[in-house]
Amino acid sequence: MIRRAMIVDAKEIPRLCLQLGNQIRVEQVEERLEKINQEKDSVIFLYEMDNLICGWVHVFGKCIIQMEYAEIGGLVIDTEYRGKGVGKKLMGTAEEWAKDKGFSEVRLRSGGHRKEAHQFYKGIGYENIKWQEVFRLKL
Repeated sequence: MIRRAMIVDAKEIPRLCLQLGNQIRVEQVEERLEKINQEKDSVIFLYEMDNLICGWVHVFGKCIIQMEYAEIGGLVIDTEYRGKGVGKKLMGTAEEWAKDKGFSEVRLRSGGHRKEAHQFYKGIGYENIKWQEVFRLKL
């Protein structure tokens, strides 16, 4: 079953984030879910099976001066459920949400080392449109 993430789901989400290489505390997830759930152009969908959250996708609208599109902020599927169609179903739900919101394009970023993820995205119709480097300045 696919549904929107709620604050009560914050206990399970860190386990999945860790599989992406991101350590996050339950309290941080609660705070961020609260913010995300208040935004009109941002949503996290969960895939739940046997009372277990086995994957999630975050999709949000992005408006910059030169274009507007929906972007996947993250997708993670529990290692036990990979290859079973969970990711494809979550991405389909995110794409439908984007269409319903009036976006004509969905974009995503995937780390250069995530070769399996790249194959997955290509397999569901996504194309790589550019290579880039990501810079940051810690404040």
